[in-house]
Amino acid sequence: MGKIIVYEHINFQGMSREFHTNIANLKDADWNDCISSVKVIGHPWVAYQHADYKGHLLVLEEGDHDFVGKKMNDRISSLQVITENLHNPQITLYEHADYQGKSRVIREATNLARGHDNDTTSSHKVQSGVWLLCEHSDGGGFQYLAREHEHLPNYKAIDFNDKLSFLRPLCPGCGC
Repeated sequence: MGKIIVYEHINFQGMSREFHTNIANLKDADWNDCISSVKVIGHPWVAYQHADYKGHLLVLEEGDHDFVGKKMNDRISSLQVITENLHNPQITLYEHADYQGKSRVIREATNLARGHDNDTTSSHKVQSGVWLLCEHSDGGGFQYLAREHEHLPNYKAIDFNDKLSFLRPLCPGCGC
């Protein structure tokens, strides 16, 4: 599966701690709101702004992340490892709620802002993998993590209706 090593300062400086499993509240490990850089080995992890995997999220794929960004610096309160099989990802997007209207199957990172499907999606079904759905074509704005076998019939439930501009599957780590 892998692990995540968190550091209290940028560029992997200061105290560090290693995690191998989800932690819903970093206060329990005395690491709440003090993470500035991380190293990920193996499967991706998701850092959340609040305990219990809530609030803004940051996807951390395998590699060294010398700074978690201004939005999440010293604001991470929970960590979750991605356990789904990330090979051969596939998601079906639907124009309207309840899987109605025009549909489109996506298997790779796609910038919808460059075509007819920008800001027109209202529901999805994930066949495989885990997908990062983004409001803006640069990957910014509101972000949502769509998990394997998730069916979301109405984006109004997450205040995301007709806002999807970019999506990409998460990459599996090599676990080296």
